Amino acid sequence: MDEPGAILKNLNKQQLQAVTETEGYIRVIAGAGSGKTRALTSRFAYIVNELGINASNVLCVTFTNKAAIEMRNRVKKMIGNDYDLSYITTYHGFCVRVLREDIHKVQYPRNFIILDTEDQKAILRDVYEELKLDSRNFTFKQALNYIANRKYLLDYIPCLLTGEERTSTNDLEKIFFKYLEKQLRNYALDYDDLVNFTLFIYLNHPDVLEKWQQRMHYIQVDEMQDSSEEQYRLLKLLSNLHQNLFVVGDPDQTIYEWRGARPEILVHFDEDFKDTQTIVMDRNYRSTSKILDLGNNIIQNNKLRVQKDMFTQVQGGVDVVHFHAQNEMEEGFWIANEIKRLRKEEKASFSDIAVFYRANYISRNVEQALIQCSIPYNIFGGIRFFERKEIKDILSYMRLVESGDNLSFLRVINSPLRGLGKKFVEKLKETAALQKTGYFEALEFNLDRPEFARPGAIAFVKLIRKFRIRKNELKVSDLIKELLNESGLTEVLRRDGDAERLENITELINSVVILENSDKEPLSLQDYLQSIALYTDMDLNKEENDKVKLMTIHVAKGLEFPHVFLCGFNDGVLPNATSIKERGLRALEEERRLVYVAVTRAEKSFYMTESEGFNTRTGLNKMPSRFIFEINENLYVRKGIMNPEILKEAREQLNIRIDDFASRKRFKFGDTVVHPVWETGKVVEIDENKGEYRIEFSKINKIKPITFTFNGWVK
Repeated sequence: MDEPGAILKNLNKQQLQAVTETEGYIRVIAGAGSGKTRALTSRFAYIVNELGINASNVLCVTFTNKAAIEMRNRVKKMIGNDYDLSYITTYHGFCVRVLREDIHKVQYPRNFIILDTEDQKAILRDVYEELKLDSRNFTFKQALNYIANRKYLLDYIPCLLTGEERTSTNDLEKIFFKYLEKQLRNYALDYDDLVNFTLFIYLNHPDVLEKWQQRMHYIQVDEMQDSSEEQYRLLKLLSNLHQNLFVVGDPDQTIYEWRGARPEILVHFDEDFKDTQTIVMDRNYRSTSKILDLGNNIIQNNKLRVQKDMFTQVQGGVDVVHFHAQNEMEEGFWIANEIKRLRKEEKASFSDIAVFYRANYISRNVEQALIQCSIPYNIFGGIRFFERKEIKDILSYMRLVESGDNLSFLRVINSPLRGLGKKFVEKLKETAALQKTGYFEALEFNLDRPEFARPGAIAFVKLIRKFRIRKNELKVSDLIKELLNESGLTEVLRRDGDAERLENITELINSVVILENSDKEPLSLQDYLQSIALYTDMDLNKEENDKVKLMTIHVAKGLEFPHVFLCGFNDGVLPNATSIKERGLRALEEERRLVYVAVTRAEKSFYMTESEGFNTRTGLNKMPSRFIFEINENLYVRKGIMNPEILKEAREQLNIRIDDFASRKRFKFGDTVVHPVWETGKVVEIDENKGEYRIEFSKINKIKPITFTFNGWVK
């Protein structure tokens, strides 16, 4: 615990203001590297330590479990361990907390399970089989996107809760209703449901809403620009009583619009709450002035933002470099050789260096060059840790011990192989349906029947029964070890000789041990499974040795490195041609924000590299990104030989003209349109700068921004 008064020590003027202004609606525009996490955690500590507010009356919402854990640890250092910091959490973590307490209000069990994407796909496999559909009709991605969009309307919840059968001539609607049916059968909620169910309960049970409003005297939100409309609606409801809502973020770093983030929420926050106080944190503690000047120059071309220019007291630094290569191979080897130079002349370690790209496939030429130059590297944020097969298997065993859900049962009933094939499972499903029970319970209650009394089935039931009895006496880490050994999973992994999978299992156990040692309260199996279900791909990464990090820009957000390369900086890649085709100028602004995020990760040096050649994805010759030509040329040095004709053609492609987007308009003011989800709507505004309509939909009584390029209208 820090000394008294240390909470406010060494804060700059804007940070101090953000920490000590505690009442009312406050918006903090916190630029890259401006110390926003310090301001957030110091403010939480200030409210608890200096104002005397109980920590359990302060909600601090962030977007990843990793960020929440870091914040809790920082707050602990400031105020000690004697406080309940469980409300420093994620949106989904908070909603799970609400639902575990109050979901019974809608007659849903408190021990519901949480579905991740792989679980959703497992449900869809059953749905497709029953409806006699396959991926030629709709891919899982298309089905899941439809389900997510359809769930924006909270009217699906009564249907899910009652199990009411719905018919439709639309195959996607059939998939949707079958999906809901199987959710209810498993007493499961997916990520969208967590926020939606919480909203539904708040809106339909005022007593529950009032209880949570009374409890949350102060609300803080990190990365507000990444919030969706549903999450914002939740915040407005929660803060309506005490009216103490503190939001911090940077519209210039909104790079998740494609998954629901709405930068307008932060940009127009002061319009929703007229008495909002705005604080701009514009001092950067990370980058040199040459890097910041480049970033400021790039992002000023965006219109949807709050004006600010980041500054730093670290003046000068090395020049930003743009390298133009004749081909991908030259680009890769130039990066590799520059990494060698940084090692030799700047005494940089490999782990000081990161290579960013817009899409994973771009890494190929860099990887080949690094391998040939014997430079160690790793792909950071690749396959999500908890989606790897061996991890999913052991977690399914744990979930089966805890809650006995059908999805986990189907995953592990024959993993490792127990001689229980498809016919066995189909017969068990029929029995479970007739007896109106779960699959494991059906097997357990019918083991005396000849068709089920197989050695593998008997051993499986015995295994789960044993650990259901022992789960409360074992640490979670010990439970994992014993389940691995007694289920036979460890033996299978060892027999396969897959060292990486064995390392993943070891890493899982180590991560649990860390959790067990960091909390005062014993870690229960239910609490662990709940937290794991909410993890994201950046929440658990092994500590790597001295290696160069390769990653997408999306993965890089929130990180920082002394030396950063942005490779594959070609038009059609960044900005992404498909995104621009689908969402027009709005996508162009988001792509520009991606560049800004990449630039502002760098502390000492920043490199932009691209190459000539043919882009098979666009069917065009490769050109440097149009964003390069938006930058004042005195802000970087160019290396590599660029043909004057290429330079001329690239400059002509600079930006997409507003009238190009305007020409894509199909509707005029006052037109009536029919949307596939929100049905009939009326065009109430047209924004040609953004390339979008503002359409009022009567079904949801809301105005939605729809791009000119959207082609899903019902004819």
